[in-house]
Amino acid sequence: MKRDARAEGMRWLEQAQADREGARLLFEGKSYHLACFVAQQVAEKALKAFLYAQGEELVVGHSVEALCRWAAEFDADLETLREAAAPLDGYYIPTRYPNGLPDSIPARVYTRAVAEEALRLTDLVLHRVQEKMGV
Repeated sequence: MKRDARAEGMRWLEQAQADREGARLLFEGKSYHLACFVAQQVAEKALKAFLYAQGEELVVGHSVEALCRWAAEFDADLETLREAAAPLDGYYIPTRYPNGLPDSIPARVYTRAVAEEALRLTDLVLHRVQEKMGV
């Protein structure tokens, strides 16, 4: 049985919101590299929530920038997020793997200031999607 589009979108949005709380806890615990990764995940899931709510049945990919472009096909206002949120894509791999960084590890490279900016960007995406979904 096909799932209701709005219900599927809300399911994804609920997970994005729960992950945002997890990002806060990671930030407070000074796991800045993981807070950055989870910030990317929050934005990704929020945009997927919007797309599922529009009736898309298979939303694949991890790029926040690409998901913003896709979402803008349904609501042109979301195009304004694309440039602002695109830096979140840089937190998808290098925040987790030592081989993503030259001669260091993510736990040493990602600082409080970087994590603060990542969380600011993810909040921008999350709040805009919540607004568009009437939450």
